[in-house]
Amino acid sequence: MKRPPVLDPPHVTRRKRALSREEVELWETVAKQAKPLRKRPRVTKVVAEPEEQMPVAAMPQAPAPLKKLPTIRKSPPAPPAPPPLAPLGRRERSQLSRGRKDIDARLDLHGMTQTRAHRVLLNFLHDASESGMTFVLVITGKGRTVGPESERGILRRQVPQWLGLPEFRSMVVGFEEAHIGHGGAGALYVRVRRAR
Repeated sequence: MKRPPVLDPPHVTRRKRALSREEVELWETVAKQAKPLRKRPRVTKVVAEPEEQMPVAAMPQAPAPLKKLPTIRKSPPAPPAPPPLAPLGRRERSQLSRGRKDIDARLDLHGMTQTRAHRVLLNFLHDASESGMTFVLVITGKGRTVGPESERGILRRQVPQWLGLPEFRSMVVGFEEAHIGHGGAGALYVRVRRAR
């Protein structure tokens, strides 16, 4: 087995020479004109003075005071969102319209302001839920349909929107327009959620 020939590393010599007087003067003038890029505050070293040494047994050791941690109050868990509204089944609607299923209670909102109707409807549905009713009829009215001021009733438009609000959905399973015999477009069948 042949060994590769060993080559000597190139020998680099650096000659140190002293700067000439002209070079020194030139360097000093350049150094005087130079400005620092950033101003850094000087760090001063603090020399701690030695304290008088006391014997270890003679030094009183006071326990360090415990710091009270701030108490973190957990907010109560948010109540679960009420389930979405479900439409009445075809069979239930048919049985209600034919009188085979009883309507447990009726509420007539004719002539009420929106504020009063909202409050009355909320109380009515709460009571119906507490007493275990299943179906109630809410009569809104159809609004004016005769004369130049024919308009659709405000409660007829608002009550279905109210029933979709979270405050009502906890008491309402679903609703649908009533049969013509119970008021048609001016009334709603409301299926009530029973209170637990």
